[in-house]
Amino acid sequence: MASHRVDARPQDSVASEGSARRRAPYPEIEPHESGMLDVGDGQQLHWECSGRPDGTPVVFVHGGPGGGTNPAHRRMFDPSVYRIILVDQRGCGRSVPHVADGADLSVNTTWHLVADLERLREHLGLHQWLVFGGSWGSTLALAYAQEHPDRVRGLVLRGIFLCRPSEIDWFYRGGAAHLFPDVWEGYLAPLLAADGPEAVHRPGYDHVAAYHRLLHCGDPETEVAAARAWTTWETSTSMLLPRQAAPMGTADPDGISDRFALAFARIENHYFSHDAFLKGAAILDRMDRISHLPAVIVHGRYDVVCPVANAWELHAAWPGSELHIVADAGHAMSEPGITHHLLEATDRFRP
Repeated sequence: MASHRVDARPQDSVASEGSARRRAPYPEIEPHESGMLDVGDGQQLHWECSGRPDGTPVVFVHGGPGGGTNPAHRRMFDPSVYRIILVDQRGCGRSVPHVADGADLSVNTTWHLVADLERLREHLGLHQWLVFGGSWGSTLALAYAQEHPDRVRGLVLRGIFLCRPSEIDWFYRGGAAHLFPDVWEGYLAPLLAADGPEAVHRPGYDHVAAYHRLLHCGDPETEVAAARAWTTWETSTSMLLPRQAAPMGTADPDGISDRFALAFARIENHYFSHDAFLKGAAILDRMDRISHLPAVIVHGRYDVVCPVANAWELHAAWPGSELHIVADAGHAMSEPGITHHLLEATDRFRP
């Protein structure tokens, strides 16, 4: 693998892989093994394996936090080579208890999730695995690798999110509203209804804290409305061209269930209210722990959810990494240019 390559200019990405040459995901497959892993604290995680049973292990670290996995995630890896491992993090997906059913969020932190991944690796009897993560999944993948560098073959990361307060401020406290003022109105609607325009538009108003109050207010109708508004804000801003690749994920806010929205919004808000529990363990401050590991970073130039500066800073702190900035993409894994580079990366990590 090349140690250093940056597709930083828009013409590089467009000229080198026109849309006709961009790769499609691997065909749909079904898991050949699955189970529930007891990780303590009353939590059981749903996991599955697909692809080659004795293949090179790769773990898919999903986003959110609280997003869960779906069958499309299996398609980012060559099933003839990889043992493809998907796991739903605490409180979401098919793991239990589910946050929509009242799961205890006090035992749901970054470090619980890092420990859960390590417990799953041990449960599956694996020495090492390739770690693949996007958005929040990139945060958790990096945190896991920094805690257990000897268990990681390499990393494939997309839509870099370092979970710094400035990043939360940008997306949830008004920065990205300058690009999506129409969608921002929907995000503000539950807050305006609860607190009134004078409070919401006052300098220093904390949107994240206000959403935390609404998401746990005890009134089901209010909680669901807030959860859907929070979730729709993210899904509606994730793609450069809306709905251009909806089959690979949950880009369509109309297709989101109340149950998904509650888990997604409550878990995200819980993490973002606590700076992702990374105080004293910021990702960029601990890059020396994984500087020797190979990594491919893929990021859309027009990513509004996680601005491309995040990927640029991570790459600068990781000289051996390879960065691809995709000129015609936003945040979503399903966008053609993002998908293409991720498939190229996972293929190159094949033994």
